[in-house]
Amino acid sequence: MEFLEFEGKTTEEAIENACDHFHLPAESLEIEIVSVGSPGLFGLGSKPAKVRAALREAPETDLLAEARETLENILAKMGETARVEARHEDDRITLSIESADAGLLIGKQGQTLEALQYLVSKIISKKSRRKVRLVIDIESYRARHSEALTQMALKYGEKVKKTGKPVTLNPMNPHDRRIVHLALQGDSELKTLSRGEGLYKKVVVYPVKKKEEPEDAGLT
Repeated sequence: MEFLEFEGKTTEEAIENACDHFHLPAESLEIEIVSVGSPGLFGLGSKPAKVRAALREAPETDLLAEARETLENILAKMGETARVEARHEDDRITLSIESADAGLLIGKQGQTLEALQYLVSKIISKKSRRKVRLVIDIESYRARHSEALTQMALKYGEKVKKTGKPVTLNPMNPHDRRIVHLALQGDSELKTLSRGEGLYKKVVVYPVKKKEEPEDAGLT
């Protein structure tokens, strides 16, 4: 929590200046009174009132409820009847959807699920006035998708080592690209590189060129 200092002729004025700066009411701020100030004698030697103020952080329990309600409202507007569970996992909020239309909500290559996650994350981050890590899952799609990407990466990695030629994978979002990079980063015979512009880029898997041995190697 980062505090800023504000001054005024009175404590009330200093608090008003803090509210004007953050464009928020006093109840949305953490406020500490540094000095009540002094009017001095005949206006001489007067000292301003000082306060320290910072944005009040929303309680995590409130964020869970906010996140769940936000997703439920979006699904309702989509005409989807679904149940949403919210929980904390490490430093993130995980929202799990139970719905008869799982395939529809996942979408092609998980694009609908990614769009829902992006939208809810933006809404919650704006309400809490800080970045919130949030994941939306349905029928353990994330784990299954991660495993499928890992196996695909290993399969193409073996192909590259066998043929000695690079392989370019289909465009992926940043999360999926990271899974592919991590799956192959421990293989000293391969290297990976993201190529392209925008959010969706292609991952290229290259063979690592071995240094040529000197002609007299092994003769000494």
